[in-house]
Amino acid sequence: MSGLMKVMALLLLLAPVGSAGAAAAPVTLRFSESAPGSALPSGWKFYAMSRHPAVARMAIVRDGNDQVFNIDARHASGAIAHVLDLPAATTLSWRWKVDHSVAKANLSKKSGDDFAARVYVFFDVPRSRLSWLQRMKLRVASRSLGHPIPTAALCYVWDNRHPVGTIAPNAFTHLVRTIVLQSGDAHAGTWQLQQRDLAADFRTAFGRAAPRVTGIALASDTDNTGGHVTAWFGDLTLTPAAAPSATPEAGQ
Repeated sequence: MSGLMKVMALLLLLAPVGSAGAAAAPVTLRFSESAPGSALPSGWKFYAMSRHPAVARMAIVRDGNDQVFNIDARHASGAIAHVLDLPAATTLSWRWKVDHSVAKANLSKKSGDDFAARVYVFFDVPRSRLSWLQRMKLRVASRSLGHPIPTAALCYVWDNRHPVGTIAPNAFTHLVRTIVLQSGDAHAGTWQLQQRDLAADFRTAFGRAAPRVTGIALASDTDNTGGHVTAWFGDLTLTPAAAPSATPEAGQ
């Protein structure tokens, strides 16, 4: 090996892994590697989303050759959440399935705020940017539900009748925007793949740049409208985008 080749090889060995513009490693939240039962994979916690006392049955179950997360909501709500710390420029991919949509749901009314399946993504909006009334409501909700309430969230839903692509404020709080990804029963009973650009969706829904991603939650609920619905969720993958490379100054 020539002297020049040795120097190049040494530089390669000493170079840091990755480079400016390289993307962070994807984060995959797996249910497929868990045993069936009520125990949740590491990092997931049960998450109260309603003051109603009825809690849906939640468990890891087998579906074909895979293990998936299942929520069986009979006049009840159920959710689990996972803390994250990721850049806004992240792509979220997952698959979900429901047995049917919630027939009496109406996303514009509190009494109709039920969905066969939801995927929440939480964002780190500073509380200083919220109004006094919004901060007060968050404190009250946090005490009532027993956990911190996110300062902003996107809520991807399997709705009953609104067109796919509908974006609307949550009936309870304008700190959450609902985005319809599936609607009705045309795809009920079959796995549906979803992929979302979180930063782009946040900007479209809220009209401003997205802050960092702080968490994710999976949910299904019929506590406002009654009835019975079942939802299944497969593994989720969050892939941060590559950071923009620095542009060299002229003459360098």
